Amino acid sequence: MSFSLKFKLALLDNVIWLMLFCFFILCLIGVPEFASAANIVNIFYHSSIMSILVLAEGFVLLSGKLDLSIDGILAFAPGAVILLATKWAPDVFGNPWLCLVLTIILGGLVGFFNGFCVAKLDMNPFMQTLSMSIILRGLVLFLIPLSIFPLNPAYSYIGKARLSLLGRSIPVTIIAVLLIYSVFGFILRRTVFGRNYMATGGNERASYVAGIDTTRMILGGYIIAGMLAAFAGILTAGRQDSVSNTMGSGAVMLAFAGALLGGTSMSGGKGSAFGMLGGSLLLGMFSNSLNLLGVTVTLVHASQGALIFVAILADRLRIRARARLLRNEQLKKLKESEVALG
Repeated sequence: MSFSLKFKLALLDNVIWLMLFCFFILCLIGVPEFASAANIVNIFYHSSIMSILVLAEGFVLLSGKLDLSIDGILAFAPGAVILLATKWAPDVFGNPWLCLVLTIILGGLVGFFNGFCVAKLDMNPFMQTLSMSIILRGLVLFLIPLSIFPLNPAYSYIGKARLSLLGRSIPVTIIAVLLIYSVFGFILRRTVFGRNYMATGGNERASYVAGIDTTRMILGGYIIAGMLAAFAGILTAGRQDSVSNTMGSGAVMLAFAGALLGGTSMSGGKGSAFGMLGGSLLLGMFSNSLNLLGVTVTLVHASQGALIFVAILADRLRIRARARLLRNEQLKKLKESEVALG
């Protein structure tokens, strides 16, 4: 593969950062107070929850599947655990550190159920996770008709605490999100599990023939996505110091858009944690700029819908461009071989 082709493919895979840079320049020019240090921190802070959801959705997409239940897990996992700690069994589950662990475990269990249905029972991932999302959202509405507040400070710490760094007050959430993305970037690029997981998404049948346990890979992807969604629920509950039945409502499609904008392919096997972070930051920057411009809530929703359309379109165009580049490279090699033989 020539250096030129490698460069073009790398540019395609990381075009989100070019989009992010161009949008940032536009906002600098057209949006008042956008470039202030406080607003930049604010963008990162308010993008943190969506960043975790984007990573959860993107991780499942890498395996060639999808998960529409992550916003339901976001509300259900912390909601059920907080009810355990405050109403159902406070003497047993009252420890906030235990509650944090149980929240992540509960998210992983929901993810395990999704993965089992998809990988073992061969159920359609769209229909399975959509039904799970509806079930979880219904349970949350039934179990938590009113918000539960305030939360134990230890449980809400990571969602609302701040640290003094470089002379500024930086939310702990931002640091946690960056660490998580660093870990997942390492896993996907440097570990055997990551390479096998990406191979499963690229071609499940060929990966199975090559000896990869594709069922375990898909199951693991759903479990990890569930745990990430539960962690996003911890961040959400901590930020508002309460658990409510509206947490994460409607966030799954924006997470889907963020993953696609970040270069994750709907067909699986292509994408990176680094790109997903860029996609989530673009979503956050987009929402922030609309708020600073005073755009009404209804138009913000319409704009987000347009952004989802752009994300799907960008994915299709990226796939076509990649295929065309690879085809041209093959044709070039064939011509060169014909000339050499002739």
